[in-house]
Amino acid sequence: MKINIYYGGRGLMDDPSLYVINKMKEVLEELNVKVELFMLAELKSSITTLPQSLKSADGIILATTVEWYGIGGYMQMFLDSCWLYGDKEKISQIYMCPIAMSTTSGERDAKLNLSVAWEILGGKPCSGICGYIPNTALFEENPEYNQIIEKKAENMYRTINQKMASLPASNRAVNQTVAINRGINLTPQESEQLSKYVADESYVQTQKEDIKELASLYRGKMDEDEDEDHKLIVAFSEHFQANTTDKVIYKIVMDSKAMPLYLRVNGRECECDFAQDDDADVTIATDVGTVREIVKGNMSFQKAFMSEGRARVKGDFKMLRLLDQLFVFS
Repeated sequence: MKINIYYGGRGLMDDPSLYVINKMKEVLEELNVKVELFMLAELKSSITTLPQSLKSADGIILATTVEWYGIGGYMQMFLDSCWLYGDKEKISQIYMCPIAMSTTSGERDAKLNLSVAWEILGGKPCSGICGYIPNTALFEENPEYNQIIEKKAENMYRTINQKMASLPASNRAVNQTVAINRGINLTPQESEQLSKYVADESYVQTQKEDIKELASLYRGKMDEDEDEDHKLIVAFSEHFQANTTDKVIYKIVMDSKAMPLYLRVNGRECECDFAQDDDADVTIATDVGTVREIVKGNMSFQKAFMSEGRARVKGDFKMLRLLDQLFVFS
């Protein structure tokens, strides 16, 4: 028989959970059980690969210490990894004994959380231990506490050895119906390979650097677009010729721009901006390159419209001819 102990505390000398699992380890080894202890705090860089260690286990002990609130980050990371990368078929055959000791409060909730998490994963829970132990000296002062721990270890051995059955739990039913891990549908072999990638610091660092580089390029592209938008607004504003009393709105839709450019002419005044508005007398659909040529003075709106494929116009064509008179770039 093989039992793995996963300890999620910080490893302090007076940690009550550490005292309990060491006592249970002694009892189990006297019963000829092979026991392996995993200190999650020391294995934090490879927690994602630890679910693979479940393959050789008949039972496990999940031990945590509530120092202020909850089961702690390392234990949560381990359970998350079991959900993402663990072999659910193997987990369904493993008995789990939860150990939750508290130096403050909340040990009962922590023990329940461990049991519920293991049931959702599909595993089999054993009767666990929880208690408020602010000082490990209490174990020495109260011999009956040690007897309770020894009895729990013996009961766990007996449960695994006899493969005791348990009544169905609603948590397992939820897991089979609604709590479906939609994003990860991998075989155990694929899960093992993926978890090794996740635990590979150099691989993860390379991915982070690639993401940073892409983000930097994207930000640079956005900055360039914003700079060009500003230049177009300035160009149309500076080259506006107030030679009409008409009121007209031009909408220039460019293929690579998120919003169209609006030229709002009101007599001798003109307002230029990029906006999302449906109100326009003339709509011109073109590409950014054509607008750049117009702004440089190499082409007119009329010529772009006459050139096949350069611009499409919807609205009052009389106002289109007026556009080249209102905005003179040559």
